[in-house]
Amino acid sequence: MRAARIRPARKVVVMAAIASLGAGLLAGCADDGKDEDNSSSGDGGGKTTITLGLFGTMGFKEAGLYEEYEKLNPDINIEETVTERNENYYPALVNHLTTGSGLQDVQAIEVGNIAEVVETQADKFVDMSKVEGVKADSWVDWKWKQGVTKDGQAVGLGTDIGPMAICYRKDLFEKAGLPTDRDEVGALWAGDWKKFIEAGEKYKKGAGKNTYFMDSPGGLINAILGGEEEKFYNAAGEVVYKTNPAVKEAFDLTAEAAEKDLVQAQTQFQPAWEQTIANNLFATVACPPWMLGTIKGKSQPEASGQWDVAAAPTSGNWGGSFLGVPKSGKNVEEAQKLVAWLTAPKQQAKLFAVQGSFPSATAAYELPEVKDAKNEMTGEAPIGELFAKAAESIPAQVIGPKDQIIQQGLTDNGVILVTQGKSPKEAWENATKTIDNNLEK
Repeated sequence: MRAARIRPARKVVVMAAIASLGAGLLAGCADDGKDEDNSSSGDGGGKTTITLGLFGTMGFKEAGLYEEYEKLNPDINIEETVTERNENYYPALVNHLTTGSGLQDVQAIEVGNIAEVVETQADKFVDMSKVEGVKADSWVDWKWKQGVTKDGQAVGLGTDIGPMAICYRKDLFEKAGLPTDRDEVGALWAGDWKKFIEAGEKYKKGAGKNTYFMDSPGGLINAILGGEEEKFYNAAGEVVYKTNPAVKEAFDLTAEAAEKDLVQAQTQFQPAWEQTIANNLFATVACPPWMLGTIKGKSQPEASGQWDVAAAPTSGNWGGSFLGVPKSGKNVEEAQKLVAWLTAPKQQAKLFAVQGSFPSATAAYELPEVKDAKNEMTGEAPIGELFAKAAESIPAQVIGPKDQIIQQGLTDNGVILVTQGKSPKEAWENATKTIDNNLEK
């Protein structure tokens, strides 16, 4: 954690609130150092109060959606409880589901956890596919499939997605002698991450030693694997990360980039990495829509307009969430109506305009909040159209219950070590040993 509208073209202030999005939509990916719960409370005044349990900054309240829904439904009052980080939110959610107590009327589920919920907790949730007005083809196909059981039950409805592109510095590309037009840039590596590495070598040759081609090894391997139908688990639910050629190829390609000094020796979303944005020390970053918020929030003012967005070698997804309705909730029927409304195209488009959370409802891509979206970091780049196009070709990826553990192991205990002098073989062995130990816990 991936809409469009029709109104006079305007610059969506996608990044005013999106500065907080770096920590918000990244709740399951980055640690912003906070760990408190924020709850909205108030006197329901005899109204039906629908409660939501959320993580990070999902933006429904910030985008005015609760207020709008309450005006449309005067007998409804909405309250949310927010846990800042998904790493704290999700274990508590599992505990509540297991014990059958402490659940809100609506519970958010991060994309990295949806497979486990679908596999082990589906019986605790209402089937959202049966809610009036809900149609599977309203969402991008792969997003819908992520939240559905083998027998067709929709555990939750999709909110945002994170279609990946490549954000790049036009000024640094120009200094290195590379093209700056987004179509020409995308053509450098179209269809092949190996071509991306080749472009990095050209960049290094022209740019010298003062900057790196890409921000981090973790960002690169994550982007490569984001476009694979199977990565860590197969369709049967078996752990296959060590035997899946796609995983080893992604690891080796990232290690090659590290050996050639094309990627920084940085871990994403850590203070040192953030400082490299401010100091203009890298030229490209794997870039879902919400990454633009991180870029804006960490950049110096003069960086405004220096970035652009090109298609990635292959499309992938990074980020997103779902809203589910536990059967044990106090207001199940009303909660279902609210979830269906919050995830409808118009509401997803409004959320994108304020929060930068890219819609998973395809009809949103023709609404002005998405179709006409601009971002101050990328100037006149039609970001809504670019990310919508990327979303269309993302594969329906098999997501396993321990994907996050494996991804982190490959990154923090693997490819990052190559930037520190370890051989790719040593890094792979260390990563797999660490991952296997953690999977056994």
